[in-house]
Order: sequence, then C-alpha cells, then structure tokens
Amino acid sequence: MSLISRYLEENGIPTVVMGCAKDIVEQCGVPRFLFSDFPLGNSAGKPNDQGSQAFTLDLALRVLETAIGPRTTVQSPLRWNDDARWKIDFSNIEQMSEEELAKRRAAFDEVKRVAKEQRDEAGLKVGAAE
Repeated sequence: MSLISRYLEENGIPTVVMGCAKDIVEQCGVPRFLFSDFPLGNSAGKPNDQGSQAFTLDLALRVLETAIGPRTTVQSPLRWNDDARWKIDFSNIEQMSEEELAKRRAAFDEVKRVAKEQRDEAGLKVGAAE
C-alpha cells in the first residue's frame, strides 16, 4: 500500500495511509500516514467497534487535509486496551497451545484452498511455473 500511495501521489492523487506497522510504512516514505498502535490488520479501528472506526476515518481525512509536509506521521490517540501487554500476547506462537496453533493452521490452509479454487475457476496464474 505504501508504494501504491507513493505512485498515486506522483500522479497527482493525494493519499493517506492508515497502518499499524509504523517502521515499515515510514521506511517506504509515504506522504501522509495515520499510525494506529493496534495489532496488524486493525488499522481502520477495532473490529466491530463503529465508534473507533469512524474516529479513525475522520482522523485520516483530517491528516489528508492538514499535513504540513511530506512524510507526515500522525499517531492516533486510540489504544487497543488499557495496558500494552497485548503486544506480547497478540499472535505470539510461544504463548499458544498446540491446539490453537493447529486451529490457526487449518483456518489458513482453508483460506489458501478457497483462493486456489477461485484462481483456478477464473483461469488465473500465480507464478511462472503455472
């Protein structure tokens, strides 16, 4: 997304990137960045929390309108929860049981199976070997 944002900006389309991986997005040098200190995949707000999602969108639009220069980063004031322990616990495989790991692997394998089925039905190729 960061590279797409830079491409769009170079072609006259203003962008703001909403993300949770501050180091990666800032390294790519996006023009405007709204950083949410949330787990990866939750840059638009908390799941099923319309209030946090609406706030995040509004803040992103304000960043788009008011950034004072290139490579502007604004950090959302929202917090995932009251303490930062989620950063240790969230998707940490060292903290997961074998059952949980197996469940997640199975879910991931199912997503890959469905994606492959859809690619095959559409006649799309993924790599040079296909």
